[in-house]
Amino acid sequence: MMYIRQRKEIKTTEVSEDFPAQEENGKLENKLPSGCTNRRFWKILSFTVGGTTALGIGLLTSVYLATLHENDLWFSNIKEVEREISFRTECGLYYSYYKQMLQAPTLMQGFRGLIHDNKTESMKTINLLQRMNIYQEVFLSILYRVLPIQKYLEPVYFYIYTLFGLQAVYVTALYITSWLLSGTWLSGLLAAFWYITNRIDTTRAEFTIPLRENWALPFFAIQIAAITYFLRPNLQSLSERLTLLAIFISTFLFSLTWQFNQFMMLMQALVLFILDSLDMLPAMKATWLYSIQITGLLLVCILQFFNSMILGSLLISFNLSVLIARKLQKNLKTGNFLNRIRKLLLHLFVVFCLTLLLNNIIKNILNLKSDEHIFKFLKAKFGFGATRDFDANLYLCEEAFGLLPFNTFARLSDTLLFYAYIFVLSITVIAALVVAFHNLSDSATQHCVDKMGKCTVDLNPETAYNLIHTILFGLLALSTMRMKYLWTSHMCVFASFGLCSREIWELLLKLVHLYNPKRICIMRYSVPILILLYLCYKFWPGMMDELSELREFYDPDTVELMNWINSNTPRKAVFAGSMQLLAGVKLCTGRTLTNHPHYEDNSLRERTKAVYQIYAKRSPEEVHALLKSFGTDYVILEDSICYERRHHRGCRLRDLLDIANGHMMDGPGENDPDLKPADHPRFCEEIKRNLPPYMAHFTRVFQNKTFHVYKLSRNKQ
Repeated sequence: MMYIRQRKEIKTTEVSEDFPAQEENGKLENKLPSGCTNRRFWKILSFTVGGTTALGIGLLTSVYLATLHENDLWFSNIKEVEREISFRTECGLYYSYYKQMLQAPTLMQGFRGLIHDNKTESMKTINLLQRMNIYQEVFLSILYRVLPIQKYLEPVYFYIYTLFGLQAVYVTALYITSWLLSGTWLSGLLAAFWYITNRIDTTRAEFTIPLRENWALPFFAIQIAAITYFLRPNLQSLSERLTLLAIFISTFLFSLTWQFNQFMMLMQALVLFILDSLDMLPAMKATWLYSIQITGLLLVCILQFFNSMILGSLLISFNLSVLIARKLQKNLKTGNFLNRIRKLLLHLFVVFCLTLLLNNIIKNILNLKSDEHIFKFLKAKFGFGATRDFDANLYLCEEAFGLLPFNTFARLSDTLLFYAYIFVLSITVIAALVVAFHNLSDSATQHCVDKMGKCTVDLNPETAYNLIHTILFGLLALSTMRMKYLWTSHMCVFASFGLCSREIWELLLKLVHLYNPKRICIMRYSVPILILLYLCYKFWPGMMDELSELREFYDPDTVELMNWINSNTPRKAVFAGSMQLLAGVKLCTGRTLTNHPHYEDNSLRERTKAVYQIYAKRSPEEVHALLKSFGTDYVILEDSICYERRHHRGCRLRDLLDIANGHMMDGPGENDPDLKPADHPRFCEEIKRNLPPYMAHFTRVFQNKTFHVYKLSRNKQ
């Protein structure tokens, strides 16, 4: 086991179009010295200060997280093997490919080694660039070899500093999004402060550095910022084209760096679909965004050697269905309220049916089964029948895939973020409902107007997009804790925007009959400043204490195991064990694995279930035969799994295996009536008794307090 221990807005002048051009120019020139010049100066000054603050707060966040990582592990002082072990579970697997590329004699040989890999899964040659999202490791390894930095910076530091640098990009993108929505950079500053003070719930970059989401989310934030700007009305043609380019590049990079990209972008596509259906978004802009999603994903598909999971994704089927349905229903946005509702319901039905039809056709053509475990998991999670499927239950029993814990809201409330978020969300939802109703009413002459002829309730497309975005991703986070980082970071953006928004305060003050332009100005600046002062007062001392707290990486059992493997086993030896441990074995020793944590392949899931029979009630002959079918030379047993107490009964790994095998679970408690007692004792327990049937097939060659390594006999006896 690994431990951490103590170390030893302004009004614009309107000019009537009836005036001749010369008179108009003359009036503008007369006003330039006193009015426009001053406004332009303050605008430039504000942009400069805001931009500098954005870059500064981003860099400070990066340094802050890097310092926490160093203080937590004493990373600069520990041995190389300890540094590598600190990249836990799948993080270690991804980093191993960066290390592999650097150790290759040439870049081409390293590249070929990834395309024709026979060490990640024993007795199989797989294309890692097709199977996994590891182009970032390839790119970094090329950069490290090309740049003249080898003498000054170790490879591991180049890697982790790049990830912490991306955190600076992430915070800057959140800052800019909030600034774009509210019109003041004070909003961006508040969003960044909230992101930092809620670090436990907004990021886990400092302790899961190579995780795919830490690569992808900064590009996702850039994409959201670009979409927010793109949805502004009356953009100039050049600005619109450049923004579309930014959206495409960020979408492509986001898709390239995370295997769950298609599910996140499906949520985005649903946002666009809702807004387009309610006429809250220009149809042409929605079409552009649908097309960019499809194009970006297909380009990633090509780079991943036509990965079938991408081609069979719901996102591509959904986006194509929406575009087809819109062509079929050309008069979707005409008619009275009831006609619009009927057309909208029909549109939903057509899109839903087309999506399922297209997706099934594609999956049948490609014989795609790579993502079926996700749908089994979702079916069981949302109560559509109990399951004994091992893969689905493996997800269901993990805390990260459970419901969002209630104490999350207590932490978010402690920084006032949750209160501010609910306040802003309530007002914008009311405004959105009013605008949607009037849009569906087709009331060109019935808009909610006041005596001055101005709309009393309005919602800009960019605000509407971020509203539906935060609602859908909030629902996703509530249902699956692991996805909370997508919501909480955007929560910082949305809450800060609302507190600094002229429109939000104007609507609120009108509702309580206290509207006054001066009051709006006071509220939109004073409230965020007071919250910033509160955050500094309450959290600054704690952050300083956190930065001064020095700890040290401490995992002697795993270090001993890795050193023993390096010294006492052949380079081509094949190891079996838990997915999490084997990722570290590959990184630290370079040995061949039977299975690994990248679980997005059907054959790998079947292989993992077979290897995990070492923790089930199986005979030594059965276990030996299963392991030998994968070419296993050594098997590593972990006491923390064999005698697991972390999960409750029914969710321990041994229980999941028993249920899948039709066996009764250990310990007091109920069992399903059709489960039967096993014919054999639990393998991981019985093998330690050194009984002849076990010794005939397995020889213990290493043991410490945590791990037991057994060598398999060459032939059955």
